Amino acid sequence: MTIKLYCFGESGNAYKAALALELSGLAWEPVYVDFFNGEARSEAYLNTVNEMGEVPVMVDGDLKLTQSGVIQQYVADKSGKFGGRNDQERYEILRWVLWDNHKLSSQNGITRFLLNFIPEDKRPTEAIAFLQGRLQAAYKVLEGHLEGRDWIVGDAITNADISCCGYLFYPEPYGFDRKAWPNIDRWLANIEATPGWKHPYDLMPGHPSDRGL
Repeated sequence: MTIKLYCFGESGNAYKAALALELSGLAWEPVYVDFFNGEARSEAYLNTVNEMGEVPVMVDGDLKLTQSGVIQQYVADKSGKFGGRNDQERYEILRWVLWDNHKLSSQNGITRFLLNFIPEDKRPTEAIAFLQGRLQAAYKVLEGHLEGRDWIVGDAITNADISCCGYLFYPEPYGFDRKAWPNIDRWLANIEATPGWKHPYDLMPGHPSDRGL
């Protein structure tokens, strides 16, 4: 049975789930969510897909899961990939997934949105500057951790890498310059070189150009 993933190309959180599925080798297909035209806030979506009004949502037979980290864990459990080789690695992967969701992806996502997907005259410049300052601190943490390492945990790609890279491949400018962070740049190149890797706009339907941006 083919796994379905409700997603759209502009969502870095959906990308984490989609990339985990793609690299795992599990059979899956995207279900496009027209997020910017309000589909995720519609009564039909809230009642039948996700009461939280968010993507990604994964459906595998009778099982439905939401939140990217949960979906990534399911992919690891089902495929035997990306979940670590022992308890120490599994806990370390979880530590980085939680850190990413709190310190990196959440702030990358909102900063990118504010700078690229709303009119310029409505952008809260002070809030954007605050978020970019916090992101610089987060990039510094990741840059330091990757010194002398190819991967965040262990010697192979795991859910820690798939989670933390969620927003870092997007081309829209929001203050992240991968060339300014050589260890992060090298690590992202390792992910790009992983067999089966795809850019978010190639992996999921939906692109800013589809909306004239």
